[in-house]
Parts: sequence; structure tokens; C-alpha cells
Amino acid sequence: MKNKFPKSFLWGASTSAYQVEGAWNEDGKEPSVQDVKQIPAGTTDFKVAVDHYHHYEEDVALFKELGLKAYRFSISWSRLMPEGKVNPKGIEFYENLISLLKKNDIEPVVTVFHFDLPVYIAEKGGWENRETIEEFASYCQVLFDYFGKDIKYWQTINEQNVMALAGSIIGTSNKGMKEKFQENHHMLVAQALVTKKYHEGKYPGKIGPAPNITSVYPASDKPKDQMAALYMSALRNWLFLDVAVYGTYNHNAWHLLEKIGACPNVTEEDRQVLSEGTCDYIAFNYYNTMTVSAYFEKENKIDQQSGFGIPGFFQSVENKHLPMTEFGWPIDPEGFRFTLNEIYSRYRLPLLITENGIGAKDVLTEDGRVHDHYRIDYLQQHIKQMELAIEDGVEVIGYCPWSAIDLISTHEGIAKRYGFIFVNRTDEDLLDLSRHKKDSFFWYQKVISENGLEE
Repeated sequence: MKNKFPKSFLWGASTSAYQVEGAWNEDGKEPSVQDVKQIPAGTTDFKVAVDHYHHYEEDVALFKELGLKAYRFSISWSRLMPEGKVNPKGIEFYENLISLLKKNDIEPVVTVFHFDLPVYIAEKGGWENRETIEEFASYCQVLFDYFGKDIKYWQTINEQNVMALAGSIIGTSNKGMKEKFQENHHMLVAQALVTKKYHEGKYPGKIGPAPNITSVYPASDKPKDQMAALYMSALRNWLFLDVAVYGTYNHNAWHLLEKIGACPNVTEEDRQVLSEGTCDYIAFNYYNTMTVSAYFEKENKIDQQSGFGIPGFFQSVENKHLPMTEFGWPIDPEGFRFTLNEIYSRYRLPLLITENGIGAKDVLTEDGRVHDHYRIDYLQQHIKQMELAIEDGVEVIGYCPWSAIDLISTHEGIAKRYGFIFVNRTDEDLLDLSRHKKDSFFWYQKVISENGLEE
């Protein structure tokens, strides 16, 4: 066989609403927390982004030319339901987008919530306020009522684990660990409640979470480093997937939260909802692996050169065997295969990759081209390892790399580009926002047409 990808494989690409749409205050949309957060110096805000709101027809035509079988995007809660009320203009935009995708034989894959909580909810306490659970459920019911018949794949919450562990970096929460994990618990309950309601409504599709999952390597064969990897993986990965798949908290993660005083308050009703709202499949984002050692101290403080650590459990360290992107992220294609196998061996549910890619400072040449060989190399290596994972027996239903088109990075602006399509703007100047096909566009176009890599 030439490759192991099934004929129905969903070759796609991804974006999120606040990073591409722009039109931040048009047609009834209210601000989200991403619209009002403090932007790092030297980077752009999200008010215009790449103006997909006004260019979606042009963009979908490019997606069709690229050959996409699926387009994973998010719906803006604050565009669809400003102040908790249905916005007809918001409904109209997404109806038009979904209809256009389907007319072009592109499967719409929808993320319900991608970092962009409406400001009016944030001002009432956000996810720390238990009332947000019902607000989220009401919002999702509107989505199901309007779009339920057209969407086969729903994702509830994008990278919930990143919001819990790095919320201050991505602009979703600046609270302490206790408060963050109470917020996280409310998100888990909201996710389960919505999943339960989706199943009760007998909609034709599937629904699942979309965390950022990465296998965790021990720094050595020392038993203490092995335990460190076990605990880091439990906190970073399995806490979120165990609840989504099994309806219960991972025991190692719960023990860690107990030790650091960050256990959330959980009611009996919560436990019932969690047990009744389990997922149909797992969507996840993969960029790299992590390496940890047993926790060590330097002058009673975490060694800042070595990243994230929790006293008594683990300390993240550099993996010197892996190359790095120009933005300092490890590159580990073989870790992708390992992560796919690790997830599937634990849960035995279909997997959909909803983000994977390399951010780089792409340059538009005078003839309107972008020679992003580094992106082709990165994606080629990861697709090959995904193919090997499928050969291993992992059920992978689709691959939607980040990103379909250039967009605004959550905290590094437009300079950090991921797309197959270049958008002509900078952090300082909107320029003409013209679209240009990168070399990776033509390469991925061929991958899709061949249903995999050439041997």
C-alpha cells in the first residue's frame, strides 16, 4: 500500500475566531476578553486580525483550491450572543460560512469556545462563577438549534489545560492555582452538561474536547524522574481527558492538587453531570513533547531557566536531543507518534488532530511568494509519524494543522506566522491584507490529492 490513510480521512486546517475574524465591534458583536486584554509591546491587537469576517468568501475559495476536506474554526460566543441574547447578524455570518464550506465539499469542524470569553461574563467572575456553566449551556443550545444538522464534529473547549496552567500568558486568567482549578472544574462540568444535552438531542454528529496533549519524557531512568513524568502527565494531560472520557478525575492529578491546596469544590450534582456527559471522540492539539526531572531547588526558588515546576513533584527541563523552532519550541515528530499511541491506548476513541504546525517569520518576496521550506519539512515529518501511528493501530480520523491562513498569534502577534496562506500585513500596518499562496500551500495541496505522502 502507498499509505495507510483511509479514503474518508479529513485532511484539513484550523483557525480560531478572534485570531482571524476581526470586525471586533461590528454587526452587534460585543468585546471578548481577547479584545480588551493588554497586548504585549510590539504586537498587534485582534480588532482587525486578518479580516476574515469580510474576506471569508475569498478565503473559502482558497481553502477549496488547497483541497481541504475539513476546516476547523471556532464560533465567537460574543458575536453570536452579546449580553446573552441571540444576535441575528452573528447567526447569519456563521450560517453563510457553514453553507459556503459545505457547497465546496469542506466539512465544517466547529470549536465552541476558544479562549474568547465575552467580557460581560468575565465581569461577573468568568469561569470562577458557577453561573457561567448555565450561560455556556444556553450558548451551546443556540449553536445546536441553528447548526446542529450541519455539523458532524463539535469540540467543546479548546486547550482547557493551557487555560488552567498558562492562563496569564494567553490572556484568560491571572488568578492563583486554587482559583484556576475551580474555574477549570466549572469548565469540565459545563463541557459534560453540554455533551449530555447534545446526546439527549440526538443530533447527528459527534462531540468531544480539544485539549493540548503532549507526552512527557522523564529526564533519566532514575525512579524519581519516572515519577515526575507520571505526575506531570497526569496534571497536564490525563486530568482533562479522564474527566471527558470516563467522567472522573485522574487520581494522580487529584492527589497533586490536594498537596498544593488547589482542589476545586465538587458537588454531588457535579459528579453526576460528569459521569453522564462523556465524549464521543477526542480532538487534540500537538506541537511538542515535554521533559521533566524530579523537582530541584535553587535558593528555594524554581530554576527560572528550566521552566515550570511544582515543589515535590516535577521540574520541566530542556531536552537537548531535540531541535528548536526560531520561537524556542522543541520539534519532536517522533513524539507525535508516541503521543497518538499513548492517548489511543488509554481511551480507545477516534482521534482528530486539530492543531499542529510551526510558527515562523515568513517573508513575502517581490513576486508574491513565500518560500517556507521549514514548514514543509516540519509537516512532512509529522505526517509521516502520524502514518506510522495509524499503522500501529491508532484510529486517526483527520489532521487539521495550524493554520489554514496566517492569523494573529495569541501573544506574539502576526510576526509569528503559521498559515498556508500569507496575509499581507504587519504588527504595525494593515497594508492591503492581500492573500498569497505559500510554497507549503502547493505542497499540502499535493499531499491531500494523493491522500498522503509519496513514498
